[in-house]
Amino acid sequence: MLVTPDRVALKAAVRDRMLSLEEAELASAIEHYERFLADARLAEGESHDVDEIANARENADLAAAFDHPVHTHQAKISAIESLDFSPADTARPGAVVSFNIRHFVLAVSTMRFDVDGTTYMGISTQSPIYKVLEGLSAGDVFEHNGTEYVLDDVI
Repeated sequence: MLVTPDRVALKAAVRDRMLSLEEAELASAIEHYERFLADARLAEGESHDVDEIANARENADLAAAFDHPVHTHQAKISAIESLDFSPADTARPGAVVSFNIRHFVLAVSTMRFDVDGTTYMGISTQSPIYKVLEGLSAGDVFEHNGTEYVLDDVI
């Protein structure tokens, strides 16, 4: 594996972008959770009609629904922060791999994101494709869902 300053900088940029996306997702989930939680509270000492009570209950249910994404994004941020994103020569947590003209970060599942004009997507280390890729090096051939691929690059 050829470790160049460009590859080191690329890994840092990919990590930083993943982290910023997850932090934005966390902030959004917290905002939704807190908004619905606030709307679920009824003023004490006042009487409330059936509609107000029903609306408060519905907002409490919606707040509870946003509680799970908050914890999920917090866990993804912790995972990204704890991973070794140094250059790698085998597919492992924190590695960036390329195959089939696509680029993936072996860390946590994410939506697609761009860094320096290249599109990446995070793959969970718990996913079936990660289990196939783990330990492979650039040039290795692997099969996934009945299709054969060549691992083009590992950073």
